[in-house]
Amino acid sequence: MNKQEAREILESMTSGDSLLRHARTVELVMEAYGKQFEEDSEEWAITGMLHDADYEAYPEDHPNRIVAMLREKGEEKMAHAISAHYTKWNVPYETRLDKALIACDELTGFIVACCQVRPEGINGLTPKSVKKKLKQKSFAAKVERDEIQAGVDMLEVDMTEHIQFIINVLFANREELKI
Repeated sequence: MNKQEAREILESMTSGDSLLRHARTVELVMEAYGKQFEEDSEEWAITGMLHDADYEAYPEDHPNRIVAMLREKGEEKMAHAISAHYTKWNVPYETRLDKALIACDELTGFIVACCQVRPEGINGLTPKSVKKKLKQKSFAAKVERDEIQAGVDMLEVDMTEHIQFIINVLFANREELKI
């Protein structure tokens, strides 16, 4: 599967600007991590792009629809990572792709939320300020902090470095993302 095919799948099930932007931000972060880890960066990007593709259209069946679709297309590695992107689903984490998706999903969304409440957006955003917001339970209250920590632990990265990595990717794409 290529990015164009993946985007068509995403757009067939998702129309909301917020969820489309989330898909794009996670796509960019996953692609960058794929390159850093010398993995298939396009596969990583597509996994990030499609991880919530069925959420808007089929919230009660998420992620089963997109996982089944990927399996039908022979994309087992992506399907497994997406089926595992929430620890409470109790799907085993077998590959670095699985671990990276859990490490990037919630935290990328959280960092975007941090940008949205700052007059300067992503400009000047630091890991220290993101960590401070993480401790503030009322901020982005639906973001599960334990999921963020579980992902960081599984990927075996330093939290500060991981936050900075995500900030750097988002900053490089700030004009497209409007953050």
